[in-house]
Amino acid sequence: MQSRLCLLFMIAAVPLAASAVPPKAKPPTVAEAQAFMDKVEAELAALDVESVHAGWMSQTDINDDTDYAASKSRERESLKINEFVIAGRRFDKLALPPALARKFKLLDLNGSPTDPKLVAELAQTSLALEGMYGKGKYCLKGDTTNCLGIEDIGVRMARSRDPKELLDLWTGWHAIAPPMRDKYARLVELSNQGAREFGFKDTGDLWRAGYDMTPAQFSAELEATWQQLQPLYKELHAYVRFKLIQKYGAAAQRPDGMIPAHLLGNPWAQEWGNVYDIVQPTDPAFANVRMIDLEGALKKQIVAQHPDAALAFSPTADPSSDAAHAADIVAGKAMAAYAERFYTSIGFDPLPATFWERSQFVRPRDRDAVCHASAWYGFSDPKDLRIKMCIKVDADDFTTVHHEEGHLMYGRAYVPQPYLFRAGADDGFHEAIGDSVALAVTPPYLKQIGLIDELPPAEADIPLQLRTALDKVAFLPFGLLIDKWRWEVFSGQVKPADYNKAWWALREQYQGVAAPVARSEADFDPGAKYHIAGNVPYARYYLATLYQFQFYKAMCAASGYSGPLNRCTFYGSKPAGAKLKAMLEAGQSAPAQLTLQRMTGTDHLDAGALLEYFRPLHEWLKKQNELNKSQPGWRQAD
Repeated sequence: MQSRLCLLFMIAAVPLAASAVPPKAKPPTVAEAQAFMDKVEAELAALDVESVHAGWMSQTDINDDTDYAASKSRERESLKINEFVIAGRRFDKLALPPALARKFKLLDLNGSPTDPKLVAELAQTSLALEGMYGKGKYCLKGDTTNCLGIEDIGVRMARSRDPKELLDLWTGWHAIAPPMRDKYARLVELSNQGAREFGFKDTGDLWRAGYDMTPAQFSAELEATWQQLQPLYKELHAYVRFKLIQKYGAAAQRPDGMIPAHLLGNPWAQEWGNVYDIVQPTDPAFANVRMIDLEGALKKQIVAQHPDAALAFSPTADPSSDAAHAADIVAGKAMAAYAERFYTSIGFDPLPATFWERSQFVRPRDRDAVCHASAWYGFSDPKDLRIKMCIKVDADDFTTVHHEEGHLMYGRAYVPQPYLFRAGADDGFHEAIGDSVALAVTPPYLKQIGLIDELPPAEADIPLQLRTALDKVAFLPFGLLIDKWRWEVFSGQVKPADYNKAWWALREQYQGVAAPVARSEADFDPGAKYHIAGNVPYARYYLATLYQFQFYKAMCAASGYSGPLNRCTFYGSKPAGAKLKAMLEAGQSAPAQLTLQRMTGTDHLDAGALLEYFRPLHEWLKKQNELNKSQPGWRQAD
């Protein structure tokens, strides 16, 4: 009986199996691919709006509820992207029109795990790390009633000239990061799993794939430009090191020639402009040169135009009072207005009324918020543009607000593009726009807007260039090494047990900067930098530092300027603005190399414009280091 039943089953199964074979699927068509992409863009655009709103809330009001909402929003968006990437693979072998093919390529740059539970965990881990950074504070001498957030620590490190206080602030801020270590290691695991599921070796490979070249080509291009820039950086490093040793003696002097990280006026030693007063030229040739006090000029003009801001600058004001807080907001808005006026002078539309109503200009007093400056657009109303900052009236934030509003101009310019083209040509473009405009904040511009009465003499060029180089040139190795560290972490070359060791090896190799006190794997110094905690790719800032000089040179030429590059301003030049606007409106619709070619005449990242800008300073630094017997270079610690 059993054998007969088996036979009957087999006989019955044959026709059943034959009838179950589906007919051969028809090959997909271009029309189907276009319809699919239209659906993708419509759904992702809607999800992105939701994500932007949730993200804004979680950054400007850090609590469990806003974190949960932002996490769930990211989760939904990631799952939907995964779904679309997988579904879109049926069109992989189809010959598509160039614009449609580019959209599929951009869609494929996805790195989330496909398991919904892991997507949720990745979103939660990301938000937790951001929250830990945003809530991070250092309580002076353990006094919980006297705690400083990163913006206050930054101000103190910029102004203090006491090496003991600087060391205390440096170690205090870096102490916020060790609790992040395990979560960060898990973030790496989850992120890598997603990248590998979509055909990438790891997350670093995925990140490097977004530049219209292979990951290997991208790494090589960065390293090639760094080789161009190293001679200038090493001369600047040697000069600054000599001046710091003159100022601080043994606290600054090391036998290996590196500079202790806490003495450079910044919590991360990424920009050195705050120590200009220590390193400023003392040559007799500059005896009559007075540096422009931009901070003082800004405060004076802001109070003259907005008397309600006066309390923001009063040393006797109670910073916790309602009146002082209101004055800070007035001053912050006034800073934002300077940048807006520059953009409108070259032909851009003014910012909407909602910008002034909804932006975060100062740290809220009634809740935790992330003060790291960022620009926000993509809300349900496309005209809704915002910045999130805790603005200080000083030269640094004067530059930063131009930078952030550059993002807004870019985001608004490419709104008419299809969803997947609403981005910078690459992420370095986005970061470079505002900074290329800020380069045009030269003495002639400051005179035009009434911040100075007279132009400085020609011999002031070297001090002015030095001040700029302390931020722009000093930043370059830092901008490069952040992602070099992460690429090594994502690839597995650096294990969690060696996170800190690898971090300082790169800081020493590229920057010639050393930890001021002994560090170990009980520390997690990378996490003291927002972009590590926030998992924000950082190579874009290195790119942007070079792009901004390329863009600046192109806009100076468009404005008709023909003098030394470092003296150019294109304030008020509609032709320069038209050239910039045309690049912004293209968004990500074409390869970055083509967009760069249209803007600058060259199709690749190049250090030439930056080196041209700083050529007078470079020659001066060489002479100073020879006179000071300060040998450029350093030796890495054993």
